[in-house]
Amino acid sequence: MAGELEGSKPLSGLLSGLAQEAFHGHQGITEELLRSQLYPDVSLEEFRPFLAKMRGILKSIASADMDFNQLEAFLTAQTKKQGGITCDQAAVISKFWKSHKTKIRESLMNQSRWDSGLRGLSWRVDGKSQSRHSAQIHTPVAIMELEIGKSGQKPVRVAWAKIHVPFDHTSAGQESEFLCLEFDEVKVNQVLKKLSEVEETISTLMQPA
Repeated sequence: MAGELEGSKPLSGLLSGLAQEAFHGHQGITEELLRSQLYPDVSLEEFRPFLAKMRGILKSIASADMDFNQLEAFLTAQTKKQGGITCDQAAVISKFWKSHKTKIRESLMNQSRWDSGLRGLSWRVDGKSQSRHSAQIHTPVAIMELEIGKSGQKPVRVAWAKIHVPFDHTSAGQESEFLCLEFDEVKVNQVLKKLSEVEETISTLMQPA
């Protein structure tokens, strides 16, 4: 029933449910729960595209962290596009975002924050034993081992041979790991240059105004 979907009364509850699921980690909020509680007279086949549209709109607003001027411009454009939203729905979305913007923004910031930190660092210089080019064999390379995790937790040793291997092989429960990196002389100089730039930037920011 298209008329049921166009109504603005249950939309606030739908947006709240979507926000709880998408931004606050409440996994128990399913499409069937939202439909049965808010749009019981609408079939699941009709409800799914409507839900996807509202989820997309809400995520677009949140990911852009829209201020109120940006929000009004965005919603106005949505009312004018084919298959968009009604003016009443735009008003409900606007009111919802103005009320929940701060909490959603805080939740997104918390989700993107990396809790782990550098717990330790060790290094050694070794001779390269394998290479595609024979001239590079036995040339000195720096082997650096970074211990990454939260303080007070038992480390789990996981080694990677090359710097370009993605650091994403974390298993459940492994909250402290060892990342092994290999640098030749060129890479060492590049890293030192970048660290020098970081140090200069921090020193500049720490200087009194």
